[in-house]
Amino acid sequence: FHRHLSRHALLYTEMVTADAVMRGDRERLLGFDSLEQPVALQLGGSEPGKLAEAARIGASFGYVEINLNVGCPSERVQSGAFGACLMREPQLVADCLGAMREAAKHDGKSVPVTVKHRLGVDDDEPRDRLFSFVDTVARAGITTFIVHARKAWLKGLSPKENREVPPLRYPVVHALKRDFPDLTVVVNGGLSTISECLEHVAHVD
Repeated sequence: FHRHLSRHALLYTEMVTADAVMRGDRERLLGFDSLEQPVALQLGGSEPGKLAEAARIGASFGYVEINLNVGCPSERVQSGAFGACLMREPQLVADCLGAMREAAKHDGKSVPVTVKHRLGVDDDEPRDRLFSFVDTVARAGITTFIVHARKAWLKGLSPKENREVPPLRYPVVHALKRDFPDLTVVVNGGLSTISECLEHVAHVD
């Protein structure tokens, strides 16, 4: 359906846990038609070894990008110690992504590994949590950060409410790009029209 709208927009799968990739029905979980390309695989997990293996498997299926979700706030995800709660463990995230980068290869070529995350969680001050998180993760060789411009509340809000209730703070993401000009920073959240998206281009030198 989306390919009728655009031939070039990058599509993401739903988040699939590393354990599911390793143990589940891979064709059902990961299979897609070549007409759907470009498609990125979004993984969830917090164990470097398992995520590396899942990234290797994903790359072998032909995905053009492997993404680690560090933004999902659902209780099920929290109980597995991954998703948005990992923003409080930036070195673990860096270790996971570093392992994924080493493993994500297909036909002798490296498949890009990226991370999606929030501004912070609960009572975090975004300028403190976000900037130190990105600095640590970037040291693992990650160059693309997809930033949902809201904090995540780990208690008291449903996943749906977490996509709507916490206020959007786009200026924080713009400031992040200014502080890390060599990184690719993708604004996410609350953008529903092309004109809204283009407004953010003005903040990129």
